[in-house]
Amino acid sequence: MTDFKALIEADTGQTARSIQIVDLGTFEDWMKAQPDSIRALVKANQFAGKPDTLLVLPVNGAKNDDKSVADDFTVVAGVQDHEKLDPWSLARLGSGLPEGRYRLHETSAKGTLFGWLIAQHEFDRYKDLPDRQGPSVLLVGDAIAQKDEAVRQAEATAMVRDMVNTPAADMGPDRLEEIVDKLAEKHGGELKVTRGDTLEEHFPMIHGVGKAAMRAHAPRLIELKWGKADHPKIAIVGKGVCFDSGGLSMKTGAGMLLMKKDMGGAAHAIALARMVMEAGLPVRLHLLVPAVENAIDGNALRPGDILNSRKGLTVEVTNTDAEGRLVLGDALTLAGESEPERIIDFATLTGAARVALGPDLPAMFCDDREMADGLLQAGETESDPLWQMPLWSGYDSMLSSPIADCVNSAAGGFAGCITAALFLKKFTPEAVPWAHFDTFAWRPAAKPGRPQGGEALGLRASWRYLQGRFGD
Repeated sequence: MTDFKALIEADTGQTARSIQIVDLGTFEDWMKAQPDSIRALVKANQFAGKPDTLLVLPVNGAKNDDKSVADDFTVVAGVQDHEKLDPWSLARLGSGLPEGRYRLHETSAKGTLFGWLIAQHEFDRYKDLPDRQGPSVLLVGDAIAQKDEAVRQAEATAMVRDMVNTPAADMGPDRLEEIVDKLAEKHGGELKVTRGDTLEEHFPMIHGVGKAAMRAHAPRLIELKWGKADHPKIAIVGKGVCFDSGGLSMKTGAGMLLMKKDMGGAAHAIALARMVMEAGLPVRLHLLVPAVENAIDGNALRPGDILNSRKGLTVEVTNTDAEGRLVLGDALTLAGESEPERIIDFATLTGAARVALGPDLPAMFCDDREMADGLLQAGETESDPLWQMPLWSGYDSMLSSPIADCVNSAAGGFAGCITAALFLKKFTPEAVPWAHFDTFAWRPAAKPGRPQGGEALGLRASWRYLQGRFGD
């Protein structure tokens, strides 16, 4: 894991290279203030102050009388709005500058530290990166007070990315259990793992989905409890399908290619739980991860089978590739039994959500207006956007079955992410505000600070919401 704490230092006058910030509105004025030699270099490099661009200039040519500026070069960076820097404003710099110390010139670093940090993280478990540079360290003044929070967010985001990027051979149910076990040990949490006959008896949908992989990757329900018993209870649930073949409703080869990421919901839930514990949020935390592999074997779940559930509802399985909602149903039922004040779940649940909203926007469903508004506002504040989708009860009939209480997957292609969320709602208590994130957990195309691959979407928004709701 990247040592994020080493990438930000308090500015005590150390020698450092200067970063000057411009945008399209201020670029011309900045250019006019430069000597002819610098203007010529800027034009030669076709730098125009566009967002996410940078230019390295010789320091002796730039107009900067700061005696603590290093004598080799200075940096000019283009941003969207120099007066409203956001968490991604410095991401291009964090990943694009040579090793050394840097300070912003006449600009506050507040709100930008996360992007500077996460841009310097790379997934290198399976590939040497010989061209990797040393760390770029940002010197900050008042913004140093935000360092711990920025580091916490960067570590959690890197955790999600690394877990999702790791192939299923190295990120199975046993590995998810190990990760949660280490967090429990570090923070004084209580770990409980249910498997085998006990899982089949008490969590029949989790067992039903995972039983085909029993010999190699046994299904289990992983639980972590942390915090004082008299603090308000919250439950965080994550879909831990470590690989999804589709079961007997088998995916195509292309459809399976990214299915190592089908535990992305679990990665989000574990990372959010980590943030709660590391920050010492005054809550009683209950983390639940149903961890399975959706495989094919002689005892695999079949279309047409009927599963019992912990809730007592019977479910006709119309599609074995709609398995995530099954394992979540049992976990959500258990989460609600302790009557927490909030339940949040994360899942890479439906392709329909991606068709509707694309890869960047997690579909957020919530049955409580205050909670929904709080999450949406937190997403705006953190530049971690969400989009609320409707829990439209008019589509409940799509989940009806003539021989069971419900089906797991509605026929046809209409409202796929909505009917999936409505299925989950059957397993949540009406009195407990609940939010469900149908997230992609993947970035198909790189952006500054956001490489192609596993991605945390909705994580920082959820954390900001919990901070605001339960923080001191």
